[in-house]
Amino acid sequence: MSDDISPPPHSSARMTLSERADALEEEMMHNLERIVSKSTFAHLTDGKVEMDGGFELLEANPGKYLLMGADPRLPPMPEKPTLVDYFRCRFASTSHLLQSATHALKAGHSEKVVLACLLHDIGIVSFIRCDHGYWGAQMIEPYVDEEVAWAIKMHQALRFFPDPSVGYEYPEMYRKLFGPDYTPEPYIVAEYKRARKHKWYMTSRLITLNDIYSFDPDAKVSLDDFVDIIGRNFKQPKEGLGLDNSPSAHMWRTILWPTRFL
Repeated sequence: MSDDISPPPHSSARMTLSERADALEEEMMHNLERIVSKSTFAHLTDGKVEMDGGFELLEANPGKYLLMGADPRLPPMPEKPTLVDYFRCRFASTSHLLQSATHALKAGHSEKVVLACLLHDIGIVSFIRCDHGYWGAQMIEPYVDEEVAWAIKMHQALRFFPDPSVGYEYPEMYRKLFGPDYTPEPYIVAEYKRARKHKWYMTSRLITLNDIYSFDPDAKVSLDDFVDIIGRNFKQPKEGLGLDNSPSAHMWRTILWPTRFL
């Protein structure tokens, strides 16, 4: 009998952290009734230029079909989801948004500004970090006042540029995150110059002013404090957010069913 007790080539002891995560994810998918696929974009975020093929997935999972509905691993959503439902069941983190909105509320700003602060980073918490201001603005544009969507779009550029007139300085946190020599891309600089001359400039600037760049982990905040403001300022579609026919409904459906094959 051999005394060699070293783990087999594909055992977890010889796998990298990334390989272990992939193996665990594959095992979880095999235990589901339907086959869960990843979008090409999801693979890109893992540094892989590839895509899941339907027939390959069927071959690897005999007797199963591809998932074309809700992912059972995610919290269930109601038949007609509202913005509040997305906050509770799909947004990965809401403390920063709630802190920013609370800051604006205590400062006595208008409900438009409070809503803009509440929604300014939903692109990050539900979709993607890159160009999150643009994504967030497009997501909400059919459902809010035009000024709110514009302000959210433009805050992406304004946050990199100080405005002494309102006491806004370049965030020290950005120096720690991006380095002292970071310079915004030319399109951000151009966007800032356009926004600076716009009639709604200050609405967007107030988002940056009420942004909580310290991200206080001990802050006591609640979405319940903003349900009435949402009700008065967010046009909830009767069919359910994402199930209506707005130009951005598909974005909400993607968040609703992120692993649906098609």
